[in-house]
Formats: sequence, C-alpha cells, structure tokens
Amino acid sequence: MSWLHDTLEAIFAVIAWPAAAYFILANTSMLLLVLLAARHFARYLRRSEHRGEDAMAASPLSLGVSVIVPAYNEAAVILTSVRSVLDLRYPDHEVIVVNDGSKDDTMRLLKEGFGLVPDERDVPGRIPVRGALRGVWRSPDPAVPLLVVDKENSGRSDSVNLGLDLASKELVVMVDADSILEPDALLSVSKPFADDPERVVATGGVVRIVNNSRVQAGRIVDIRMPKELITRIQVVEYLRAFLLGRTAWSDLNALILISGAFGMFRRDVLIAVGGLDADSIGEDFELVMRIQRWIRHGHRESRVEFVAEPVSWTEAPSTLKVLARQRRRWHRGLWEVLWKYRSMLLNPRYGRVGMLALPYYWLFELFAPLIELVGIVLVVLGLLVGAVHPGMALLLLIVAYVYGTIVTLAAVVVEEASFHRYERWRDMGTTLWAVVAESLGYRQLTAIWRIQGWWAGLTNRTQVWGEMTRTGFAGASDAPDAVMPGASATGGQPDRRD
Repeated sequence: MSWLHDTLEAIFAVIAWPAAAYFILANTSMLLLVLLAARHFARYLRRSEHRGEDAMAASPLSLGVSVIVPAYNEAAVILTSVRSVLDLRYPDHEVIVVNDGSKDDTMRLLKEGFGLVPDERDVPGRIPVRGALRGVWRSPDPAVPLLVVDKENSGRSDSVNLGLDLASKELVVMVDADSILEPDALLSVSKPFADDPERVVATGGVVRIVNNSRVQAGRIVDIRMPKELITRIQVVEYLRAFLLGRTAWSDLNALILISGAFGMFRRDVLIAVGGLDADSIGEDFELVMRIQRWIRHGHRESRVEFVAEPVSWTEAPSTLKVLARQRRRWHRGLWEVLWKYRSMLLNPRYGRVGMLALPYYWLFELFAPLIELVGIVLVVLGLLVGAVHPGMALLLLIVAYVYGTIVTLAAVVVEEASFHRYERWRDMGTTLWAVVAESLGYRQLTAIWRIQGWWAGLTNRTQVWGEMTRTGFAGASDAPDAVMPGASATGGQPDRRD
C-alpha cells in the first residue's frame, strides 16, 4: 500500500493548507453575514414601535395584495391554511387558491368548507399556463375574498402563474398551502413597498418550522421545538441561512433568493418578466435572479429586500427519505440556476449581485458539499495509511466543524436575543444540542444528497418529485370530514425550496 501512502501524501502536500483556508474563509464569511444581520436586527428593534403598521392596517390607501396558494393533495392542512390567510390583518387582500389537480379531498373540502359557487370570469391570458382549467369557484359571501381555481396537474410554478394571471391587486404573495402566516405578516412584508413604492419590487419574509407547534383557528398559539432531531437541526439551518443570511444579503443590496414559501412581488414586475419558469427546479431562485437581471438591464434603481419579522410557519421534512429528496432538489436547482445565469458571475454590470453574492453562492454553497466530502475521504484514508499528520487532520476538523459550530451558535444567540421565539428553557437546550448534532453526521448526509442532486443536474436526469407526506398542524381542526392531524396526505407536487 506504499503507492497509496505516497499518493495521499503528495495530494495533501498540495491541498491541505488551501483546504484549511477554504473552510476558514467559508465560516468567516458566514460569521460576517451573522454580524451584519445582528446590526440590522438592532436597528429594526429600535424602530419597531414606530413602523406604522397600525396605520397601514386601517388605511384605505394601502396597496392591495393577492395571496396565491398553490395546492396539491393538501387535505390535511388546506382549510386551516386558507382560513389563516383570510383572517390576516390587512385592509385589502384577496386569496386565490389554485388546486393543481389534487387526487385527495382538497377540492371537496374547499367547496364544502366555504360553500363555494361557480364563477364565470375569464382568464386574461397574460401569462402562458400549461394545465387545462377545470373551473373557477368563489365564496358567495362578499366579505370573504376567496377565489378557488381547479386545474389539471402541471406543477407548482404553473399553478402560481395561473393565480398571477387572475390576480387583481397591485402586490402578489406566494404562500404554500402547508404554511401558516402570522396575523401581521402582510403588513410587515409590504412595509418596504409603502416606504419606497418606486424602487422596491420584491420582498421576502422569514420561514420558520411549525412541526410540533400548536395551531388553533389558523394561528400559532404555542411555539414548540419539533420532536425529531433531524427537524430540530433544520430549525437551526433555517435560522442561520434563511433568517440571518438573507437579512445580511438584503442589507448589502445583493439578495438573490426569496423563499417560494413566502415572497411578495409587484404584480406588474412579475408579468413583465413572464412569471415563474415552469421548467426550473429552483423556480423561486430563478425568478429573483431574473428580476435582478431585469433591474440591471433596464438601469433601474429597484431593490429586492428581506424583512426579518413577518413569519410564515411551514411543515418541514421529518424523515430522512423526504429530507433527502428535498435537499437533492434544492442543490440541483441551485446548480441549474447558477449555470443559467453564469454570465452575471463577477460581472461588474450587476453590482454586488455579480461581484459578491454570486461568487459566494458558487464557492460556498454549490461547491461546499463536494469539497467537504472529498476532504473527509482523503483525511480518513490518509490517517489509516499514515499519510496525514494527525495535527493537520485536527486542524482541518477544527476549521471545518468546530469553527462552523461556533458560527451557528452565534447565529442562534443573535436570533434569540432579537426575537426570542422559543419561550421554554428546554427548547433552548434542544436547540443548542441540535447545533452540535448538525456536525455529527447530519452535515455529511446532506452533503451526499446535495452531490447526488448536482450529479442529476449535470447528467440531465429527469426530476422525479416523489411524495410529500403531510401530518397536519398540531392542535388544528378543520371541517368534520377533513383529514385530521396524525393522518397523512401524499402528493406528487415538489416540496418547497425552504
């Protein structure tokens, strides 16, 4: 085995220090994003009492909002979700549910739960839609601004596009059917549009994990940490990447990703760029990248912003099988969108998007799992054959995992000090354990899944969505015939990007 020893020794002589530098740079970059977010939260909290949301809630001049809810096999949660959106505190909003050819009781529950009646309106046809329309229904009560569209199955993006075509308000929000919005979510996420209506074209809100929290009448009444360790670790991931990371990129005016589970857009801009790309796996990422390109090509002074406080609570995967499918899809979508917009990378024409955000995503998001897995394999083999000095192996372990854990702890501390969502000390304890557990197998598993998704994209394999199991919201109760929590509804619609 001397040849293996000599080969690994030669490889490590070349890559050891660059690998250490890579992990130091990756974790330091994330730490800087956490610190930028902490500064933003401090400013936000100082201004929170003077944000004027009460005035917006009562103002007839507030911009109207169309909330689009694509649904596929969502019987376990659909009534709770729709009721929560209808009950949002906002002066002028409509709800458009697009049933994407569900095979379960989703459509029946909607018709019975809201007493829907047929609606004869025409679809404008401003955006091409693939799925054939089956019918349009509305609430017979003028005080319930609900429109339900039934169509053949053609995917989430195509469903959103149909809802966008029927939307009548100035702003559009896309919300997944397995999500619960907080009462003031629309007021908060629309505030940047009210403050700067000429420049703000899109905003994103926070997505948090609802698993194990109690829901009553479409509202979160008791926030709890999830029961499963893999779901608790996802809570930590969401805080670090989706809350703090996107807050920081927004402050840098370089935000390139808004979650498909909770984003608000100017309707005219969405129509101008052609709606969502129904062929894209990372449809939300692709949409924001297209908007950023549209801004720069038109020499517009427009902005895409992230708002840290409005929250959409969503169900996260609680099994390895579903989580694996989600992460494969996320990374394949990341690769395909980055490759599609590769001309923007390091292109000064696109400002901080091209010079900061895209290099970060290429280097520390796309390539991270490959570099991490190759490093693990080489270190383990090198130690087994004596080709790697234990001191160097320890250094790589420290800069990759110990430093990364410290950064994640910093993110949790910043979030807890700013928003304090979890009241129980036990929840904080489980959060801290999840921070440590993330590096003890979870990161390595997700790295493998991400590489698989990337490889599927590189080899142009057909994307198979599989089934997403819904368990319903704990404590929720819908119509008598609804699927109750603990039952499951499965479907072929892709799970969300976040």
